[in-house]
Amino acid sequence: MSKFKKKQGNAKPTISTASLPDIVFMLLFFFMVVTKMRDTELLVKTITPQASELTKLEKKSLVNFVYIGRPTKPQIHGTKPRIQLGDRFATEEDIALFIAKHKETVPEAQKSAVITSLKIDGDVTMGIVSDVKTALRKAGQVKINYSAKQRERTK
Repeated sequence: MSKFKKKQGNAKPTISTASLPDIVFMLLFFFMVVTKMRDTELLVKTITPQASELTKLEKKSLVNFVYIGRPTKPQIHGTKPRIQLGDRFATEEDIALFIAKHKETVPEAQKSAVITSLKIDGDVTMGIVSDVKTALRKAGQVKINYSAKQRERTK
């Protein structure tokens, strides 16, 4: 006589989830190490003025920032207001190349939507700001935004 086995109901083996927390923490650690939190290290002090009518910039990838202010380390860089492009100090002549490099990273259809945001310290005179605006105009960058903080409302 032969032995017959009964079918056990097509049961599938369960997947072990014992290593799932290890995988989750490994991915979390990976993204914490790889993610860049800040784009640039500020070398100038920029305490932006306050304003009442503000609009928020929608696409941050289309915005490039120009910082104007006094250096944070005056013993090394002096006390005269300076221009910062990216992570380094620059002059008005460097602005055209900075704008061109930023526009290379933007898709062709969105190049006309690139905005330059000026983050200017409230104590800086308008002379250097006018020079920067002139250099931006010569570089073909006409969309300019002035960064400001929301004014506290008085009751």
